[in-house]
Amino acid sequence: MRAALWAETVKLAGSTVGRVGSIAIVLGISVLIGSMLLAAETSSDPQVLAKLGPVATGDWHGFLLGAAQITGAGGLGGFAVVLAWMFGREFGDGTITGLFALPIRRTTIALAKLVVYLGWAVLMSLLLSVVLGVVGAIAGLGSLDDDTWAMLVRQSVLGIMSAVITLPVAWAATLSRSVLGGVGVAIGLVVVAQVSVLAGLGGWMPLAAPALWAVSLGAQVTMLQLATVVPFAAAFVALTALSWHRLQLDR
Repeated sequence: MRAALWAETVKLAGSTVGRVGSIAIVLGISVLIGSMLLAAETSSDPQVLAKLGPVATGDWHGFLLGAAQITGAGGLGGFAVVLAWMFGREFGDGTITGLFALPIRRTTIALAKLVVYLGWAVLMSLLLSVVLGVVGAIAGLGSLDDDTWAMLVRQSVLGIMSAVITLPVAWAATLSRSVLGGVGVAIGLVVVAQVSVLAGLGGWMPLAAPALWAVSLGAQVTMLQLATVVPFAAAFVALTALSWHRLQLDR
């Protein structure tokens, strides 16, 4: 397992997709929400301020609520693209043949990919919260009180859970044997999450519960509803590991 973890870490760290995904999640979200905050401070147009949503309040509360809204959709997409690449590239680049020759079980390789992916996602989520704190401080939003620290912690948890609910992408990329198959499922996950919120099922839908929990400050999602993410993720970890265990070079 140790060798597989090291190999997958080197692959992700040395890949363009990994670097671009990291920049997009951390700097992309930070720059976007920072730009919205700047627009709120410099505009007096009611229509523009309405479009900026909670960010228009110009305080830590609105700033971090806006960041949570962007992370709920954009962060999920960024994490999913990297995960789709980690699994789908083995088939697209033809390296899957070499993996069959290694003295390591394919199930171990798949689990190593997931562990490295989740480790990277945790790091990016924590780093994003730090950068958001720096951006808010530079923008002059004031000192960090207890409520602001709580929202920054909630932002980190949202990032991690957004990465966790993308795990179906790993299974899809394996079954389709392509990166595009995983990306296609990622788009479907975002759509299902949005539709479930509109239908009033958000709290009981693992794909929507983390974002709804973060933007409502926990008011609209109970801990029990949020915990449904765990069996959801565990199911797709098991399905991905089983798919790699049964993998055959038949096409």
